[in-house]
Amino acid sequence: MISMSRSRVRALALVGTAGVVAALGLVAGPASAAEVAEGATLGADARRIDVPRIASGIRPPAGSRPVGAYVVARGTQTYTCTGGVFTGASVPEAQLIGTGGRVHHFRGPSWQSERDGSSVTAKKTAESPRAGTIPELLLTVDTHSGSGSLGTVAYVSRLLTSGGVAPSGACTDGATASVPYGALYVFWTAKR
Repeated sequence: MISMSRSRVRALALVGTAGVVAALGLVAGPASAAEVAEGATLGADARRIDVPRIASGIRPPAGSRPVGAYVVARGTQTYTCTGGVFTGASVPEAQLIGTGGRVHHFRGPSWQSERDGSSVTAKKTAESPRAGTIPELLLTVDTHSGSGSLGTVAYVSRLLTSGGVAPSGACTDGATASVPYGALYVFWTAKR
């Protein structure tokens, strides 16, 4: 059996994730001011993120425009055992990095900018399954707090998902399992 320390596993995962992200062309370096939403300030922690094609069933409404895109730098989906199996909704816990710096993604589902404190909560509107991973999603924002980088967000897309699937097999009711995952989150404003 191979045994590695957590820091070594994290380092290997980070290197692997960086390689995948670079191969997909998702992060191409710092964003330019023209690529950031009007009125936003560009910090040293900002990154340029390209938005991939989106399945027709989970596209935001026509006229919506992207105001930010973020890659999961570190994240888990946590499942609770019910009836002897890990099933049902998961609880996210992730650190994202992208065009507006860093964003914390957590229970709700909620997202909060670490740069300016603005935050949103959203509910699932539509999903598109992906084999062997959690589905891609379109979420509709239902609450806002603050007027910063997330202040005008109306929709959130979860794209290019990897991992995060509930563990299979029997479990003890009430037990939890946190499963690593990756994704690209795109934040959209509504048509004006």
